[in-house]
Amino acid sequence: VQLQASGGGLVQAGGSLRLSCVASGLSLDSYTIGWFRQAPGKEREGVSCITSTGSKAYYSDSVNGRFTISTDNAKNTVYLQMNSLKPDDTAVYYCTAILGTIGISWRDYDMDYWGKGTKVTVSS
Repeated sequence: VQLQASGGGLVQAGGSLRLSCVASGLSLDSYTIGWFRQAPGKEREGVSCITSTGSKAYYSDSVNGRFTISTDNAKNTVYLQMNSLKPDDTAVYYCTAILGTIGISWRDYDMDYWGKGTKVTVSS
């Protein structure tokens, strides 16, 4: 199983980025996909996830209303559209997967798979 995240970069505050997570070796129909981020000196934060059915999406309070998670099952890819970016969004973003349909407490689970991160830097 591989989770390949991409799309990070340097953007000014107020700008947008779209992260992609291409999954290989697993089917999005069976896995809940989550995005975590970790900024230097800060604890890891669960940002968003989408259930294996694609019917539910969850967001942290810090990104709710600005970020949107979506899937393209034909491409086995999950996207994280990030708008109105703030300097506090600066972090390495990780794509993760866990088998099954996970609910609102998804951040408390030990994810089955982690991808290498993609770095997002938001300048003020």
